[in-house]
Formats: sequence, structure tokens, C-alpha cells
Amino acid sequence: TVKAQAARKAAVKGVQSQKAKKVRTSAAFRLPKTLKLARAPRYARKAVNRMATLDHYSILKQPLNTETALKKVEDNNTLVFLVDVRANKRHIKDAVKKLYDVDAAKINTLIRPDGVKKAYIRLPADVDALDVANKIGFI
Repeated sequence: TVKAQAARKAAVKGVQSQKAKKVRTSAAFRLPKTLKLARAPRYARKAVNRMATLDHYSILKQPLNTETALKKVEDNNTLVFLVDVRANKRHIKDAVKKLYDVDAAKINTLIRPDGVKKAYIRLPADVDALDVANKIGFI
């Protein structure tokens, strides 16, 4: 019968047809890319996240009241502060705005040889740096 002949043929030849051999083009074996699932931790590794270390109070460390700094206050309408080394000009500008309610026109920074960052905070013409320095209390 036809069914018996098909079964005989399948037993002799095999039900799987011969698969063509894949030609290798490189000597190096590359692992196939498999599914990478996102992590789903069962519990938090930290109980509480750390607070930001650079807040407005830690950015501005202290005003500098040397003779040259006071000359800058009087002549150039500029306040001079020692600031955190990690703070950038935007941080300093925001801290001055929040703590002393003064906008800064321009900020220049430098890192002194002893490793402390110094900021020259230029105030706009309508704000007097002497008044702000008196309000802060270092004159």
C-alpha cells in the first residue's frame, strides 16, 4: 500500500530532510546574542538614598575679606568667596541667589595652589556689593 511504502521510505531515509551545512566565513566563534532581561531585584540594596552633598549652604564656604578682596568689593562691585571645589559657576550663581537674594552678573573662578576654589561674583550695576557685604556681615 501507499501508506506502508511511505513509512518504509521514512524509516530508511529519515523524516528530517538533510539540512544544508552552514558555510563558516570566519575562524573566530562568536556567541549568539541571547535575550537579556532587565534586573528585577527582590529588595532594595540601599534602605535610604543619600542626600545630595552639594546644597546651597555647602557650596559657599566663606567670604574672603582680605585687603584685595575688599578692594574688589569697593571698586569692581564684586564679592569674593571660597567655594566647594566640586561646585561650578551655575551652582555658585544659584547659591548666591538663594542665600543672599542677589543676582550675579558674572562669575569667575580659580583654584588656588592650596586646592581651594575661589569665586569672584560680579554683581549687576543696580546692586551695591558693599550693601550685600554688610548684610552678610564680613565688613
